[in-house]
Amino acid sequence: MHPTGLHLLDYFVFALYFIAITGYGYWIYRRKQSANNTAGDYFLAEGALTYWAIGASLIASNISAEHFIGMSGSGFAIGLAISTYEWMSAATLLVVAVFFVPVYLKNKIYTMPQFLRSRYSPLVATLMAVFWLLAYVFVNLTSILYLGALALELTTGLNFYVAIFGLAIFAIAITIGGMRVIGYTDVVQVAVLVLGGLATVYLALNMVAEHFGSSGVIAGLALLREKAPDHFHMILPKGHPYYKDLPGLTVLIGAMWVNNLNYWGCNQYIIQRALGADLATARKGILFAAFLKLLIPVIVVLPGISAFVLYSNGMFQTEMSDAGGTVKPDFAYPTLLNLLPMGMKGLAFAALIAAIVASLAGKANSVATIFSLDIYKRYFDKEASDAKLVRVGKIAVAVSMLIAVLIAPQLRSLEQTYQFIQEYMSFIAPGAFAIFLLGMFWRRTTSAAALAAAVLTIPLSAAFKFWAPDIPFLDRLGWVFLMLMVLMVTMSLGQKKESPLVEIDPKLFRVEPAFVVGAVIICGILTALYTVFW
Repeated sequence: MHPTGLHLLDYFVFALYFIAITGYGYWIYRRKQSANNTAGDYFLAEGALTYWAIGASLIASNISAEHFIGMSGSGFAIGLAISTYEWMSAATLLVVAVFFVPVYLKNKIYTMPQFLRSRYSPLVATLMAVFWLLAYVFVNLTSILYLGALALELTTGLNFYVAIFGLAIFAIAITIGGMRVIGYTDVVQVAVLVLGGLATVYLALNMVAEHFGSSGVIAGLALLREKAPDHFHMILPKGHPYYKDLPGLTVLIGAMWVNNLNYWGCNQYIIQRALGADLATARKGILFAAFLKLLIPVIVVLPGISAFVLYSNGMFQTEMSDAGGTVKPDFAYPTLLNLLPMGMKGLAFAALIAAIVASLAGKANSVATIFSLDIYKRYFDKEASDAKLVRVGKIAVAVSMLIAVLIAPQLRSLEQTYQFIQEYMSFIAPGAFAIFLLGMFWRRTTSAAALAAAVLTIPLSAAFKFWAPDIPFLDRLGWVFLMLMVLMVTMSLGQKKESPLVEIDPKLFRVEPAFVVGAVIICGILTALYTVFW
């Protein structure tokens, strides 16, 4: 087994990253310290983020250990098909930029519960706020801390529990600076994670080439397709061992759209990046994020497939198994990371930490935003000043991170953590998206119908999971979404019309020619990818 741990040069490279990111964050915080006392600036960085900062922050908050470790592990087990979450997200972001963001900005929406309160009722808003808080803390923060600590344990030999605690403290330090600090430090984080990720890809493809008597990344890529042809199909046929995870055309024309539109368009810690900007800047930022999304499978999935090919041909027999001898796909990326040369390993390690900390900070900031503005101010202190709301938000960050630290070790029994995250977030997704979709684009939708969907989304999803376990979770998500849509339409037609406070102007959906050109390029690339790797 290749020894774990960082060399002196690796520590030096990582120290440069750590000093750069914390120093830059502190400089931004001190520069705008007075502004950070207002809730709008602390939670949203109103008017402060450029389009490239918005785009980078969108990706940094999204990409984390669940991708570097979890998605790479799914690449080992399933193959390129897991990339559909990333590539279909690029198309989804275009829809969000055109149709969702204009509505939020026109109505000066700060949080997703605020939208629901304006469109429906306080009860609907509060119920969904509680759901989101629980999901962010018990699924998102917890899984990211677990995967991050697992990576540190496998690559550096650091104690698992010490790693969890250290990551949490680092993330809190970034988060308490507010969205302005998060947004601009995320630019550095994305640059580091891309460079470090590409270093690991280079190593993995070279290793595959050399193992089979060749050299170079192009040869390595060709050998991957030759040695693991079953790992290069985007659409899995029925009967495939992992069909339940990625059920055929569902990922292209089915419920993957519901999953992604809910995530990118109705998700506080994602859409929050754009809510403090004007429409043109927000759209440019989202378009930039869509281009970055196309690159992510190269960084995280190809290493997983490379590890599979090498494992299938006699390498990593010990490294890819736990103490009981069970093969663990999530070990793929850390195993490759350990083989990087000095210096490069420090860069890749910094990339991994950057992804983990940026994502933790983004999610923690959204926990603070929802709790402070939608729970605390509304139910505990309606006259709370901006300064007090900021303090409450910082306390919420610390408490949520502590809960995640205590729960994260319980995830050690999982085989593919990425699929765990996707499946359990899908319990909320169908109801949330149905409520937002009809709330935005059908004025007849009533508060009672929205409340019914909010109350039923988790029970219906749980019923499908436990009483019809053979149905793939994406198909289950789709069926629950359709059932709730029918229920909401039926209830709304049978009830008295309401007068929602949300204003929707079709003129807002017009886009600039430059955005159209970028969108066409992205759609063309996606069409080519799905055609070549069908």
